[in-house]
Amino acid sequence: MKNNTAIVKEVIINAPIARVWKALTDRDEMEKWYFNIKEFKAEVGFEFSFIAQNKECVDFLHLCKITKVETNKLLQHTWRYNGYPGDSLVTYELFDEEGKTRLKLTHEGIESFMGDIHPMLAKDNFNEGWEQIIKTAIKNYVEQTMQ
Repeated sequence: MKNNTAIVKEVIINAPIARVWKALTDRDEMEKWYFNIKEFKAEVGFEFSFIAQNKECVDFLHLCKITKVETNKLLQHTWRYNGYPGDSLVTYELFDEEGKTRLKLTHEGIESFMGDIHPMLAKDNFNEGWEQIIKTAIKNYVEQTMQ
């Protein structure tokens, strides 16, 4: 995948890697900080989908397939939209930072969505969304459930 429009977000979460991994891969936990995903398994080849609304309340069906799993280290999946051109790749990486976890998200291939077809598929919207999801949603969820 081209990397010219990759979005990279990193955050330090005050929790051990195993706890962050569970939040990333447990369907029941994911719905508390991410999206309502009906079924999820951190297994290569597993396909999952979810619907998310944009600011104008338009539903977008996200279609994803797990491409790589290294327990407590890396989770990677494709990301595309039903009815729209383009394919991208989302990678979560976990690093130990003296008992805390550095979570790094990379979303590449966004240019394939051609944001001019639908403005909600523009890079700025992905950047905003991942900023909130990585730096606020998962961080706050994991740290609050550690207590």
